[in-house]
Amino acid sequence: MAEQLDPEEIFERAVAEGERRLDQSTLELASTSFIAGFTVLFGVVALGIVEGLVEPTAGHAARVAGALAFAPGVVFLVAGRTELFNENFSDPAAAAVDRGTAAVPSLLRLWTLTFVFNLLGGGLLALVFAVDGAIPPVGADALQRFAEETAHRPARTWFTRGVAGGALVSLLSFLVVSVRGDGSRLWLAYAVGVMLALGPFDHVVVSILHVVLGTLLGATVGVRRLAAMTAVVTAGNLVGGLGLVTVTHVTQAMGAAE
Repeated sequence: MAEQLDPEEIFERAVAEGERRLDQSTLELASTSFIAGFTVLFGVVALGIVEGLVEPTAGHAARVAGALAFAPGVVFLVAGRTELFNENFSDPAAAAVDRGTAAVPSLLRLWTLTFVFNLLGGGLLALVFAVDGAIPPVGADALQRFAEETAHRPARTWFTRGVAGGALVSLLSFLVVSVRGDGSRLWLAYAVGVMLALGPFDHVVVSILHVVLGTLLGATVGVRRLAAMTAVVTAGNLVGGLGLVTVTHVTQAMGAAE
């Protein structure tokens, strides 16, 4: 059995990975974030198609099938070392703790550019998939239903699901640096992808792109509703990703070092 890392060792690896992420050039960060945006959209499309195909015969079990189809999109993100908003909370925050307040501008730059270019990359591919016939009709119908159901939930539901989604995706970042083998990292990514879609828990980039694609395919979602959802889910992701996961893991490592 492989030797397990203790919390202090995991924190040191997280700092090293966080340093790499904070020190990316603007061009590299924009590119990797753009790639992450359209990469995750492939998972969203796969979820819609599989759920639409399976639902007539399997009913509610179609959600499980859709989650299994979505998860490879998260594996692609980890394998490609791309930047997904919220997934990059844990490691850069660990590096920021190590660097001190001087790291705050780099941290804000990382999160802002990641958020913007995730949505740009995914939004561009959503326009491609919105072309008539690009997605099978059953998949388009499933994506439309999801968009309308998600966009018309109460704000408190967006927020609580955003907290859960933020915690889950930030946990992935922590787990990836806590294991030694590439195979283990990819299986962890797949497991998190299944759980994220199965909830469904709201990750602001994934959920907003999901709703945008459904809207382009015919769902009725207003711009104000989409903007409100973006703001509330982002707040939930920050609470779950930074508050529940990142802060507790940093304090765990600091406590172990004493």
